[in-house]
Amino acid sequence: MMPVASGQNAVVPRILLVDDEERFLRTLGKRMLERNQNVVTASSGLEALRIVSEQPIDVVVLDVKMPGLDGLETLTELKKRHPETVVILLTGHASIEMATEGVRMGAFEYLMKPCDVDTLIDHIGRAYAQKLERRRA
Repeated sequence: MMPVASGQNAVVPRILLVDDEERFLRTLGKRMLERNQNVVTASSGLEALRIVSEQPIDVVVLDVKMPGLDGLETLTELKKRHPETVVILLTGHASIEMATEGVRMGAFEYLMKPCDVDTLIDHIGRAYAQKLERRRA
């Protein structure tokens, strides 16, 4: 998928949404595409790692609670293999402690589910801007 130009010649970041809840993932992906976001989805941590190794991804939006490889384990592997990839954690009420730990482990930040799509896109934009700043430094 190619980046989509938006507004003042800005390039939209390549986003990977990762969540084991298929309905949530489908709905969020659709809403982001409707807002001209460049998004792909994965339903597991292992699938996310495969996608990031096969194509450039700027920002990963990662569910914390998933069966198999959970969000923190996926975050750890992403940071080892692709340290430049920025990760935003999504968490339900039961996993705030895990999300806070994730930020300590290198996640850009965490957001609570459900999250307003426009708010999520704003946070993704800030995460991407931070990534670009690090590249310039």
